[in-house]
Amino acid sequence: MFAKSSLLVALTTALSVMTSSTPINVVERAANASPTITLCTAVNFGGICVKPAVVSDTCINFTGGLTTVNEEVSSAVVPAGFICTFFDAFGCTTSDPANSDKDEVGLVGGSYSSFGSLSGINGPLNFNDKASSFSCSPL
Repeated sequence: MFAKSSLLVALTTALSVMTSSTPINVVERAANASPTITLCTAVNFGGICVKPAVVSDTCINFTGGLTTVNEEVSSAVVPAGFICTFFDAFGCTTSDPANSDKDEVGLVGGSYSSFGSLSGINGPLNFNDKASSFSCSPL
């Protein structure tokens, strides 16, 4: 009887320790999660939307799992605390360096419901269905 009672106490203690530590692990995991950027193929966050992780100062090409949005991005949500630059060519470069004010656009954290009417370096810029890559940096 003593052995069964000791086993029951040991199992109960082990289960209570595992149960009480689960919320801590979930909170830690959430705190370490990478921010994401939302990219949609239609204005007003419609069409197909993807949410790739933002990796600071890394060029993300719209290839592989992001092929759907290559030259199709019409709206986006940039995470707070970041500036993301979109480029009209792969490799986070511009197709025409002499006209880079039309081949790339930088967006600070916020919601952009239409890439057809963005503010570029030299005023209004239509970047709808042009982006092929992007890079984000913390502010």
